[in-house]
Amino acid sequence: MTESFESALTKSTREVFLEGVHDGMPIALGYFVVSFTLGIAARNAGLDPLQGFLASFFNNASAGEYAGFTVIAADAPYLEIILITLVANARYMLMSCALSQKFQPGTSIWHRIFVGFDVTDEIFGITIARKGPLNPYYNYGAMALALPGWAVGTALGVVAGNILPPAVVSALSVALYGMFLWVIIPPARKNRIVGALVLASFALSYLASILPGLSALSAGTRTIILTVLIAGVGAALFPVPDHCQQQEGDDGHAA
Repeated sequence: MTESFESALTKSTREVFLEGVHDGMPIALGYFVVSFTLGIAARNAGLDPLQGFLASFFNNASAGEYAGFTVIAADAPYLEIILITLVANARYMLMSCALSQKFQPGTSIWHRIFVGFDVTDEIFGITIARKGPLNPYYNYGAMALALPGWAVGTALGVVAGNILPPAVVSALSVALYGMFLWVIIPPARKNRIVGALVLASFALSYLASILPGLSALSAGTRTIILTVLIAGVGAALFPVPDHCQQQEGDDGHAA
């Protein structure tokens, strides 16, 4: 048993919770800034500050929320809103499966549910990087700051959208697209396949908006179809190698 594993077991619940608070603080600050621009989209969809707060509190996901606000603004039916949110947030199910392997045997279902409630890219990253078994109170500490930061930022964005001049609101709306560029550019630069799929999504989205038949569909339905299609083709043609297989390949190459 390693020293890090032993120390993870001997720490008190309070110590682990405070470690989560410490690591979650920069995440909360980043969430506050990003969700402020998301609040502009919520305001454009007709949500008031309380509704924006609740939307972000119960759905802590930038892409999923933006997609939801977009179809809400288009007066889409509930089923379409549910489907586009499910598709946009599908990756979090994979992250939850990975985190479930870090729990100690016997961890209650309630801890698993509460940890899974706020699995985000950033919280997943700091959690999966920790040594030893997963203590749910670490996640609770990170969530204690990150989740309110995201929800309050969205609510204040809605407030700002209601009181600022239309020209300023329009400028802030552009900032949201900058956020998405910040999300997609780093992985696209590291992986040419991801970059090619991103460019393909741009082109196919434009074609879908002008081609007969597809252009008659709502924007939300087109987004659902393209997301499933592009992700499916990418997974089929360029599967991510299994970690064990990749390690065996590296060992063989080294030999």
